[in-house]
Amino acid sequence: MQFNYRIVFIITALLFTLSVSLTGMNYYVSMNLTHSQLKNSSIPLTVDNIYTEIQKLIIEPNLIASMMAHDTFMKDWLANQESDNEQVVKYLDTIQNKYQMFATFLVSEKTQNYYSAAGLLEKMEGGNQNNDWYFAFKNNPEVHEINIDKNEHMGSLLVMFINHKIFDNDFHMIGATGVGIRTSYINDMLKQFRLKYNFRVYFINDEGEVIISELDTSLISNIDELPELSEIKSDLISKGSQLFEYIRNDETVLLNRKYIPELDLYLLVEAKMNDFTNEVKETFYFNIVISLLLTVAITLIVLVYVRNIHIRLNQLADNDPLTGLPNRRFFNRSLEHALLLKKRNNTNLSVLFLDLDNFKKINDTKGHDVGDKVLKRIAKILTITIRATDFTSRWGGEEFIVLMLDSDIDGAISSAAKLCKAIEQDKSLVGLVDHKVTASLGVTEVKNDDDIDAILKRVDSALYKAKDSGKNQYIVG
Repeated sequence: MQFNYRIVFIITALLFTLSVSLTGMNYYVSMNLTHSQLKNSSIPLTVDNIYTEIQKLIIEPNLIASMMAHDTFMKDWLANQESDNEQVVKYLDTIQNKYQMFATFLVSEKTQNYYSAAGLLEKMEGGNQNNDWYFAFKNNPEVHEINIDKNEHMGSLLVMFINHKIFDNDFHMIGATGVGIRTSYINDMLKQFRLKYNFRVYFINDEGEVIISELDTSLISNIDELPELSEIKSDLISKGSQLFEYIRNDETVLLNRKYIPELDLYLLVEAKMNDFTNEVKETFYFNIVISLLLTVAITLIVLVYVRNIHIRLNQLADNDPLTGLPNRRFFNRSLEHALLLKKRNNTNLSVLFLDLDNFKKINDTKGHDVGDKVLKRIAKILTITIRATDFTSRWGGEEFIVLMLDSDIDGAISSAAKLCKAIEQDKSLVGLVDHKVTASLGVTEVKNDDDIDAILKRVDSALYKAKDSGKNQYIVG
């Protein structure tokens, strides 16, 4: 990380030096050069900054929506438990509150029910204008989309919805889920660009309708209302980026258009030349401020990007690539944290240590590819069987370990017995290796004076006793 931060500060210094140099040169240039700078630098940079801000806003919610669509709970609930509305409502409410989303939702393809954190809102019906988005999304080959719309159940403000399709194991669509984000942040951004930089910013659709603009300042609802824009409408409604120049009320106006594919809208940024050419000296000091702000903004963007990369690298380092479960390194940190909480709150902790019986024989006779599938299935069984509040990790090889929070030895024993039975009776495992797969477990309850080494040594000893005593059982240590 130190190397990355050094690069950030070098880039910041270069950007600042370049900005100040250009601003100093602009102080001595004529009106024609000011005009050229506005056309070739200021407006395009503003467009890119707005586009960057929109992308920044979309990244995290899009990841959250994708996570919801791939959540095994969501898929299992749609397939088998939709009669229990409380589960999914609680899930949606948890996601909405945890990530501070304006809204979360789920639509079941089977029942056409529309759920939110507030409960079951409505049934999706063809011909209902409010429901058209779902049927259009369903028929769209894309697996996710972003649109800006209103929902009668969420007030009258525009909401940016990020939709993801949910598929079953056969890649059949079984529903759609996602999040909603308020677009009020866009209004604040548009106001900032108007007041500070004299830019008027708005978004239009393919019909030329003004979809997003600063509240209480929009002069038009459609670009057809302005003859100057109506004449170039076919050019404005086009992909990519383009700069236009025309006369309105005896003033020269520059307009930059950029297509935003994430929103399927066109971003328009307007600037009146008179606002930038009245006082060259005043513009000089103004540009100094702009240079500083842009440098700080770009620095923050780069810093956030570097930090996100660091977080992602840590995630890769803390998870087992085969099963997707956390690895030993992450488990040890979690156990250390749980021990601190136990000392503070005097809560119960238990640990299960699981080892597959005769796994080497499976690898030798069936091949390592089948062995890998067995390990993935065991991870799935653990995820399904163990409580959601417990913490499951792959320890290494065919060994898995479970940290059971707020669980005494009786609860741990009950879970161990369920695991033994679930693994032995799993038909998928039998299908993979042509015989039953079993596991041996060591079980222990964490004592007040335990450290990590003592816990792992005790539960490991119990596991080996289970192995030596005939396997397919659990032993308490």
